[in-house]
Amino acid sequence: MKVTILTPEKSLFEGNASAIVLPGLGGQFEILDRHAPMIAALSKGVIKITDEKGNSQKFEISKGFCEVLKNEVSLLVQS
Repeated sequence: MKVTILTPEKSLFEGNASAIVLPGLGGQFEILDRHAPMIAALSKGVIKITDEKGNSQKFEISKGFCEVLKNEVSLLVQS
C-alpha cells in the first residue's frame, strides 16, 4: 500500500509499506494491505512503518489524522 506522512512543514515519508502501526486515541492499531476505508484521529506516540522487505522506520508524533482509501494511507501529523 502507498503511504504518505505530511507535517505542516514538510513531507516525512512517502513510499510503500506492508504494515503500519499507529497511536490512536483509544490505543494502538495496525493497518495492513487492502484495509477497509477509514478515518481516525491519532494521539501522541510512535508511527511504525514496515516495508515489503521487513525493514521498519519509526516517527514520533504529537497528534494527527489518518485516512485509508483505495489502498492508500495518508497521515497528516504534528511532530
